[in-house]
Amino acid sequence: MAVRFRRLGVISRVLPQIYSGKHYRQSRQDMDLFSSHLNPLPQVWANINRSFEERGYHFQRFSTVPETSQESFPEIDLLSFIESTFDEFEGPCHRWFNKTEDSRDFYKRDGVFLVLGGAFLGDSLESGRDPNVMFEKVKLLQQRYPMLHVMGFQFSSSICSDAVYTCLLQIILKEYITFPILLSNKNFSEMTDGACCILFKGFKSPLLYHERDVNLEIIDKVIKELNVQRNENPSLMSNLKSTWVKRTEVIKEPHVSSSLRNMLLYFPGCISVDESGNRFFLSDSCHHRIVIFDCNGKILDCIGSSPGFEDGEFESAKLLCPAASFYHAVEDCLYFVDSENHAIRRADMERRVLETLHPTCNTSKNNTSIWSRIIDKLWMKREVDTKSEELSSESFLFPWHLMKSLDSNLFILNRSLETLWIMDLASGVIKEVVKGFPKILEICGQVILEKTSLLKQMACDWLQQQAGNNCSLEGIPYAGLMSSLATFQDNIIICDTVGQRVLKFGRQSGSISSFRFSNFGILGLPYWVSSSLERVFAVDNALSGVPTDHVQCFNLLPGRIDIKLNVDIPEDIELVEPLQEGCVWRQARGAATEISGEESRGESSKKVGIAQQWYDELDNLVFLPPEEELSAEEENISDGNLQGRVCIDCAVNTSPGTSEVIIYAALYVKLKRNPNSAEDSQVKNAARVEDNLNPDRSGRMGLRDPLIRCMLKSNQDLGELVFMKPLHVRLKFDCRDHPKAVNSKDIILTDSSIEVNVALN
Repeated sequence: MAVRFRRLGVISRVLPQIYSGKHYRQSRQDMDLFSSHLNPLPQVWANINRSFEERGYHFQRFSTVPETSQESFPEIDLLSFIESTFDEFEGPCHRWFNKTEDSRDFYKRDGVFLVLGGAFLGDSLESGRDPNVMFEKVKLLQQRYPMLHVMGFQFSSSICSDAVYTCLLQIILKEYITFPILLSNKNFSEMTDGACCILFKGFKSPLLYHERDVNLEIIDKVIKELNVQRNENPSLMSNLKSTWVKRTEVIKEPHVSSSLRNMLLYFPGCISVDESGNRFFLSDSCHHRIVIFDCNGKILDCIGSSPGFEDGEFESAKLLCPAASFYHAVEDCLYFVDSENHAIRRADMERRVLETLHPTCNTSKNNTSIWSRIIDKLWMKREVDTKSEELSSESFLFPWHLMKSLDSNLFILNRSLETLWIMDLASGVIKEVVKGFPKILEICGQVILEKTSLLKQMACDWLQQQAGNNCSLEGIPYAGLMSSLATFQDNIIICDTVGQRVLKFGRQSGSISSFRFSNFGILGLPYWVSSSLERVFAVDNALSGVPTDHVQCFNLLPGRIDIKLNVDIPEDIELVEPLQEGCVWRQARGAATEISGEESRGESSKKVGIAQQWYDELDNLVFLPPEEELSAEEENISDGNLQGRVCIDCAVNTSPGTSEVIIYAALYVKLKRNPNSAEDSQVKNAARVEDNLNPDRSGRMGLRDPLIRCMLKSNQDLGELVFMKPLHVRLKFDCRDHPKAVNSKDIILTDSSIEVNVALN
């Protein structure tokens, strides 16, 4: 009892020195005493205090209890305000950005939260500091700890401003931000000192880190301690020590730009050239692929199928925001940066195989079990042959730029140009890490100057749109654009990330033109239109979020069914080229099987049982390469589809029971010009494009105004802008028993044909 009274006396002397919402810097004895008696997480704060004392950092805590201010209304606590917005997409004082409106329970109130505040607008972009550094740190923590709830918070005097939405949209695309951002017209005192991070658990005992004090090692340790308090699996935490390994999960993508995915190009970030082979390698970053085309815009090949991290053939390989690339003519290989995967990849152009140069990986070639192959098909999986490492300033994180040195090394830089990794080209081993742009200039300044000098002939206002607010580093203007351009003959090829296009600038003539792409069948069916999970997931509307253009039911006799699908194109648009077979995917499931091209030319029909169909699908899933799994029918698609109608044919064999035929297609279109009227205005054309990209405009906060403003910024002819219209048709069949022959033993197979008319939305 005596000890307790002595401690109570000490606490009484300490308490008057603590003020809600203010900085405090106590002695270590007082700080430890306060933490051990008043904090609900004593061990956590003790470890935090020791970390700060050892490193010389200070931190700020603010109360979750509202204070009465001198104003006529009480000051609202920040954490309470954030929590109050979770159930409302928008309100009088807030609006969510980059968040689905129907995900009302997207956060668990008792979880661990990381809030990035004040890094998106205003002073954070004008203070001379590069906000990309803060974005990289927060995104890294989001990748390392999937259980961490990450969000952004930004004060804006006008939460309904088109200019604010446009700025946020550009930042989300450029930085590939997948977490939601809360806009509020209420300014909190904690956010008045520039960008900051707030870390807390269960909306209690928050820690505030200002930009100058954001140390990844410290925050990483705090998050681990908080997760231990939540009884997280220790083995899981140890597996997350690698700086780039992700758990097996569906890859997150920005939600706010979901309609922009249907553009032909979606943030074309970087480009390189094979001049002798007349090939261009375009990193279509937010589509997670590299598009290869020639000087006429004809698409020759494509590397990457969907977001993820997988090696293999070009059609099945997975990338996550590819960036700068370098073509090695001697090896006939393309080296490129896989930015969000923190990796360097190598594409063998002759074998059409993608492999990872850095970090080294452990493939599952020795594991040949059927179940392992099924898992590999269904889930994104990556086994890394590297020692677990703690976060450090030399970790290989978010590379963006890539250059080859004269001594067969690779120069790799992050987007902010503050870190340089020198990598051995042959082994993929990092030989040296250089920090700071002045030191980087001493090593590869000549290459950077040569690249950026090409931009002197470009218009300054256009370059300002591409580079944003941070345009100059150490006197080098637009240094961040050095991987967005390349030379080809007497032209400068440059990526337009605002207009979502690739430009050709004639150095002698001074003329600018845009590439007109063709041969879209090489791109295949986009990953967001269909899902490989649907091959074995027999639940109706399994692919939520993909709208269905047409659903129709038929009652037929079992046997062969020939299907002719007529698709009417809206009057406002027209096809850029005839629909190619590579852009169509057909699938039959249930008591039906699709007939391949050779079988469809014959007269044979066969019975298909439901159980046998299931086993056949599993066999295909395990043993067939991706292009054979779908057994797509090689029928010729009508050449008359440029006249406002597309015809798609397919055939299936059905047995008694229920079945479904699913048809996906990607139609590449542009706005139709009216020859009898004057040229439409840019504003009107931008609205027409947005209507086609997002016809339903679901949600209270559509992208109409921000998208239009971004299109108008590019100052391009929107009548030539190519975008994709997805087609999704489901035909359901209910087949009765086979008719019996006269002898009552044989069955009669019935041939049927149907014609389905669909109006494309």
